[in-house]
Amino acid sequence: MKKWTVSKLNKELAASLAESLSIPMLLAVLLTIRGIETPEEAERFLGDEADISSPFLAKDMEKAANRVREAIENGEKICVYGDYDADGVTATALLYSYLRDVGADVSYYIPSRADEGYGMNEDAIYKLRDDGIDLIITVDNGISAYNEIELANSLGIDTVVTDHHTVPEVMPEAVAVVDLHREDCKSPFKELSGVGVAFKLVMAIEGEYCDVESLLEEYSDLAALGTIGDIVSLTGENRVIVKYGLRAICNSQRPGIRALLQKSISSDKAPTASTLAFTVVPRINAVGRLGLSHRSVELLLTDSEEEALTLAENLTDDNITRQQIERDILLEIDEIIKSNPDIVMQDIIVIDGENWHQGVIGIVAARVKGIYGKPTIIISRDGDCARASGRSIEGFSLSDAIFSLSDLLIHFGGHPMAVGFSMDSENIELFKDAIYDYTAGLYDMPLPELSLDCKLNPSLLDLSLLDSISALEPFGADNNSPVFGLYSVRIEDIKELSGGKHRKLTLSRPDTKFTAMVFNADPSFDYRVGDMVDLAVTLDKNEYAGSVNLTIIVRDIKLSSVDNEKMLLSNRIFEHFMSGRSVSASDAMSILPTRDDFAAIYRYLRTAGTFSGNLDLLSVRLDIPLGKLRVVLTAMCELSLISMTQGMYCTEINIAETTVKVDINSAPIIVELKEICL
Repeated sequence: MKKWTVSKLNKELAASLAESLSIPMLLAVLLTIRGIETPEEAERFLGDEADISSPFLAKDMEKAANRVREAIENGEKICVYGDYDADGVTATALLYSYLRDVGADVSYYIPSRADEGYGMNEDAIYKLRDDGIDLIITVDNGISAYNEIELANSLGIDTVVTDHHTVPEVMPEAVAVVDLHREDCKSPFKELSGVGVAFKLVMAIEGEYCDVESLLEEYSDLAALGTIGDIVSLTGENRVIVKYGLRAICNSQRPGIRALLQKSISSDKAPTASTLAFTVVPRINAVGRLGLSHRSVELLLTDSEEEALTLAENLTDDNITRQQIERDILLEIDEIIKSNPDIVMQDIIVIDGENWHQGVIGIVAARVKGIYGKPTIIISRDGDCARASGRSIEGFSLSDAIFSLSDLLIHFGGHPMAVGFSMDSENIELFKDAIYDYTAGLYDMPLPELSLDCKLNPSLLDLSLLDSISALEPFGADNNSPVFGLYSVRIEDIKELSGGKHRKLTLSRPDTKFTAMVFNADPSFDYRVGDMVDLAVTLDKNEYAGSVNLTIIVRDIKLSSVDNEKMLLSNRIFEHFMSGRSVSASDAMSILPTRDDFAAIYRYLRTAGTFSGNLDLLSVRLDIPLGKLRVVLTAMCELSLISMTQGMYCTEINIAETTVKVDINSAPIIVELKEICL
């Protein structure tokens, strides 16, 4: 469940923009919602200019470029030290390709995710020393590698750092440290991915008068894949990179990219940023997650069509393996939560397990976060060492939280929305307590939100809207595909498709009737014919047998009578109470049930016999706040009236057969709540 918010709309400003540029009103509305308010800003956003600022505005960029040029001219051995995800792999391929093409003596190194972990490590530095490397250039890592770069210095190896992650208090003592998040960096656009920073380094090596358009034509296919894969803001310079990159990908001269598209995308339609994010990027990431990143780099660098097809097939197989590993870990986590539901009562979820695959726990953290709407950290123990990956929600900086606990960690890095770190296994419980205290010390954790661009009357839905929407592409972070609210529509029919995996809804309002698709429906989907619902939807077109139709895709659904924010706040009070947090008397009173609440819930469960589904929806159907409902169910468990299992995907409740009368006020949870209310 998420709090739905509708973006503020300035109709007068949108109308003025539409008139000035002779564009459709919907496009003008969507532009202003994205903060694009003047004709000049709109023309720049919608245009195709190679609008990328001078690389020399970045702190240390001139030092970096000079040291690389010196290494090229003197025939020194250069190593591009990358990372194993899509951003790091493409950054490695881009910079290696450029340096090779200008005659440098260059190699690359990507650490094994399983054996070496993220970033630079001392064993790798010694190996590079033995290989005779004179200069290391990091891409997508290095900003936190103080000790490793100190070791490289002692071994006579220079290092140039290019990174985009959060800058620590003490930076490494490299020849140059290029990270746009440095406080002393004057680069106007700060949100480049690792491959974006690598591209800027190439611009700098080329010199002040470099031909940016030619560089984009040559390297934007790689830069776009990494930028999309790292989920950075698709605005400003990132938007330029991806716009050029999408065109380059469609006509790519790289056999590896052509083979990836062939194995990943069944449609003949030109790929979009969203398409690549869900098809190509996971394949590149999969091999890194399984410790085989060299395959991705080899694929992107090969000149052989045959080798490219073989490697692309390998990446596809690796992605299938990764998906199965992910499913297995999620099943384990589901069982952990069922046996200990308190683990998800905190404001941040931290779950640890034995020998979970290091390369997959980040995706698993994202899945758990999506289900509970809370920042999530998944920790994998492997003997004395534990490695972790975390994903956050908008408004909570996970990197700040992790950095504040650095005394418990061995290695750590990341940014507000995603982190990775390692620690001694014996410190896991200390870490949990410390991060629970950190979140408890915040005044209010943000609620998970779904932002709607605007409400739409369903009668206005037609293909013409897609022209306005497509003008905003490429879509990604900070420029998401528009989400529209269709309010107070009645469900007329529900059809299950693909064995119940998807749902086709027929919906109506007095003035119109339409269909919408729910893909990968939640197992607890419990909406019924006759329900009045609100839909959050995106729009797409479906081309089949020569005809083009509008497809309405449901991203979220709720009963029209529901106030999600009130539901979430009620649930938060219950969870704070259950996890031992202090709650006020008024908050305790808001979740303290009456005898009538007990009677209504027990009567419903007695009639149903069993319940298997979503407590959020049950709360709405019974018209009882979610926090209060959960208090009643907890009390019934304490009094042995029901048995209840709460997993990630659904809650199962069974009525106990008993003839013994019980006093509901004797349930420990009721006693404790009443004490707070007094």
